[in-house]
Amino acid sequence: MEHNSEAGGQSEAPGGLSPNYNNSLGRPSLYDTYYLRTYQNYLSGDRLPSENHFRNIGSVADHQLRPTLEQIREGDFIKKDAGDAEADADQTELKGKVIKFGWIEGVYMRCLLNIWGVMLFLRLTWVVGEAGIVEALAIICAANMVTVITTISMSAVATNGQIKGGGIYYMISRSLGPEFGASIGLLFTVSNSVAVAMYVVGFCSSFSDMLREYAGEDAMIVDGGVNDARIIGSVAMVLILALAIVGMDWVTRVQLLLLFLLIASQVDFVVGCFMGPQDDTEKAQGFEGLSFDLLKENAWNDYRPFEGIDYNFFSVFGVFFPAVTGIVAGANLSGDLKDPAEAIPKGTLLAILTTFCTYIVYPIMIAAAAKRYASGDIRELNVTDPNGEMSMDGKNETLYPVYNCTGRIDDCDYGTQISSQVMGLLSAWAPLIYAGCFAATLSSAIASLVGAPRVLQALAKDKLYPYIHFFAKGYGANQDPFRGYVIVFIVAECCVLIGQLNPIANLSSEVFLAAYALINLSCFHASLLKSPGWRPVFKYYNAWVSLLGAIICMVVMFLCDAIIGTVVLVITLLLYLFVSYRKLDVNWGSTTQAQTYVTALGFMQRLNQVRDHVKNYRPQVLVLSGMPGDRPPLVDFANALTKNLSLLICGHVVKGPITPRAKSAIQNQANAWLQRHKVRAFYSVIEDQSYEHGAVALMQLAGLGNLKPNMTLMGYKNDWRTCPRDEVQQYFSCVNEALDNYLAVAILRVKNGLDFSAEMGEDPNSPLHKSNTSTSLKGDGANGSDEGSDEPNDRSATSGDATPRVTTVDGKKKNGEELYVSRTGEPLPAQVVENLTQFRSKQKGFIDVWWLYDDGGLTLLLPYILTSRSQWADCKLRVFALANKRGELDTEKRSMAALLSKFRIDYSDVIVIDDVTKKAEQSTRDTFNEMIAPFKKDDESDIPDEISVTDSELLANKDKTNRHLRLHELVQQHSKDSSLVVMTLPMTRKGTVHAPLYMAWLEMMTKDMPPFLMIRGNQTSVLTFYS
Repeated sequence: MEHNSEAGGQSEAPGGLSPNYNNSLGRPSLYDTYYLRTYQNYLSGDRLPSENHFRNIGSVADHQLRPTLEQIREGDFIKKDAGDAEADADQTELKGKVIKFGWIEGVYMRCLLNIWGVMLFLRLTWVVGEAGIVEALAIICAANMVTVITTISMSAVATNGQIKGGGIYYMISRSLGPEFGASIGLLFTVSNSVAVAMYVVGFCSSFSDMLREYAGEDAMIVDGGVNDARIIGSVAMVLILALAIVGMDWVTRVQLLLLFLLIASQVDFVVGCFMGPQDDTEKAQGFEGLSFDLLKENAWNDYRPFEGIDYNFFSVFGVFFPAVTGIVAGANLSGDLKDPAEAIPKGTLLAILTTFCTYIVYPIMIAAAAKRYASGDIRELNVTDPNGEMSMDGKNETLYPVYNCTGRIDDCDYGTQISSQVMGLLSAWAPLIYAGCFAATLSSAIASLVGAPRVLQALAKDKLYPYIHFFAKGYGANQDPFRGYVIVFIVAECCVLIGQLNPIANLSSEVFLAAYALINLSCFHASLLKSPGWRPVFKYYNAWVSLLGAIICMVVMFLCDAIIGTVVLVITLLLYLFVSYRKLDVNWGSTTQAQTYVTALGFMQRLNQVRDHVKNYRPQVLVLSGMPGDRPPLVDFANALTKNLSLLICGHVVKGPITPRAKSAIQNQANAWLQRHKVRAFYSVIEDQSYEHGAVALMQLAGLGNLKPNMTLMGYKNDWRTCPRDEVQQYFSCVNEALDNYLAVAILRVKNGLDFSAEMGEDPNSPLHKSNTSTSLKGDGANGSDEGSDEPNDRSATSGDATPRVTTVDGKKKNGEELYVSRTGEPLPAQVVENLTQFRSKQKGFIDVWWLYDDGGLTLLLPYILTSRSQWADCKLRVFALANKRGELDTEKRSMAALLSKFRIDYSDVIVIDDVTKKAEQSTRDTFNEMIAPFKKDDESDIPDEISVTDSELLANKDKTNRHLRLHELVQQHSKDSSLVVMTLPMTRKGTVHAPLYMAWLEMMTKDMPPFLMIRGNQTSVLTFYS
């Protein structure tokens, strides 16, 4: 039976499905968008791969555009494509027509104009005259070798992802990091500004020569020299600035016209060389026509002073090198290119190849056609006597051969070593050479004036330097940097007023060489690290060739001009240090970040092979702090023990479950607090239903290899008598578990508690508050402290905490603003701030060390470490020890003093206690009995022994209890006014003592005392008197 469609006559698919249903495959057709949308939005929530999902170039955890893992797993699907929405939000609405260039007009043409610049017409002939054709070709090849290697490296960097505006600065900063990028970016801006002046000065020189040639030798504006160049250059600078402000479209049109003039002038030069001299005047000025003999004569160097400066191979190289620095003309406009990754390699390499051919051919033609020196006097054409002949025109003067300028160099104004207009002399029509020279110089000046502000604009947008964000603003659809144009104009105009070409050329060469060295270093560094993110499309590069290019650039810098090279290097280093000192919060995935990872991994592997030795012992502390901002004194005290010299980990146990995003927010918040308070520590958060189990997991898993904690620091639990008894048991179990895991244990108690979360206030936007997943072992909020408890009071990273601040002892920032404030933003009371910062302020007095038992020496070592810190440096150690027998006090005291001397630990006094076994006072015993009364039970009660005190347990520990009560009395007698008391922690012997009794012992020994640290080593020596 046939089934006809109601409309269109199509047969209906089985089960009433769409006619696009594929029967053979049993699934919707690939092109059925209805089923595609259904699958994407309703069945699983997964998104198909989209470019928008990968636009984020920051941290791998920030601003995810695709659905999160929780959204997919929990079915909370996003109805709108978040990637498209955010991508649209990122697009700034621009008014006007956006102009983007392809590789020909954007890179190739601009590189040609810059490389065929001022040096082609004004200095190429001089290079041949000074260095000879052999060394001139060597200079040209060496310069092009540097640029080719640099271009290859630049091509690899440019094709390793999408690049934005800023050109060479953007590439270096995103490859090597903000420090290198910022230093070379600023220098590169200055260098391009100087290059504008260099090209304009070249234009002025050519213009002045044209005036003298066509308007007479006396033609001048002011003096025919430097002042004329300043006037002409200033006018040219104003015109170039006006063109740049008009817009990139007009700049491109003008440069295209200049390129045609430039090519025509070169054709004119080639034709003129083959035509030869047309009259005696040209011959007298040194133009002989193409000659193999003349080529041999000009083969070798003839270095002579020029404009008062002595030159050699490398100094001539330094003058010529700016001729090939135009390779970055296209890269500087990376933000105006349609596809920078394609345009920069293709356009730059083809431009180098094209110009290299001309720079090889033209010097050979110059050396074969022009003399080094010529007098320009037609009468001397027929003079052959090198000693000179008398003039035949009746004047009393001696004539010499026209090309013999020995001894009369001041009379010779022509030749490749003297005249800068030899190219015009050799051409078929000299005015066209002048036009080409004007085109070359002005086009290069325009390119530099347009490129430098864009580098400055990108630098300003990144805010790597203070006070330059003013230049970040762009205008129009293309975001033209008008403010940058003005500042570059000012710098270039100042250089134009110098009026001399070669000094400017040397400075420009040095900065370009430094930039090229960093580009090569970027490629080498990225290739060497083999980061998975290094995937350049351009494959024709080699890491070691890039390294060679960087070395060559650095060597040539100093060979060209050691003084200027040193200045450039020092300035680069100072800028690098300045940016590093600012500690900018940028994350660009640079190779320096990758290097940090690789270096750390290598050292970790090396450390893992190092066997522990007592002389190298350092306390590597796991402090159960919860959120660091909840217990600043505990974190500060732990930081005083490690002080950037050993490992410090802040542990946090969160009652799960908690989403990965919330966990990441908690980590960011904690790390921001540590960074803001200049605490070099790691933060580790762990999810568990039980505080005890989470703490044990931290003890076992924190760290890596040999870089792992050997000590657990906890805060004293002040509320142990009022909190739920299972919390007391968990706290007690943590002490046992730490010892079971072979970790030293330290418990810190301070008078007013360590937990200040109540004073700070609770942030309702905290990830922990939102998820309501935290577990708390804290008791009394103001006085209580629970190390590792995770109460919902963590401050959100969006609450203003992320701003870096400097902590001072009075709780204020350097600008006087309050550092510790309540949730409402009000300053905390002075007493609270004092308690918060008690371990950051200067300490005076005594640190009393009650070294009761031999735990390996940790009880003695930690106080000594504290005295080496600036806050505790004024404190003196007093060591208290126990005597075995009453009659051995002197012997015990001398023995302890000798031991301390062998340990090389300074102390002020040694006190030996001989009556610790004496029965405690009745008042002390009454206080203790009152303390444990709520926990006592009859032997017949069904309350578990672990959370109670039985008569049998008290009887079994009668002597220990008396000893601890007696220690309470002795500590009150001797250490009541000390700055810190350190005492050996009583051992928790398994099965003989339970949590309430143990906590009562600790309470008696530490209550009503100054800051009190109880420490127990793991019975392994941490001190030795052997060298």
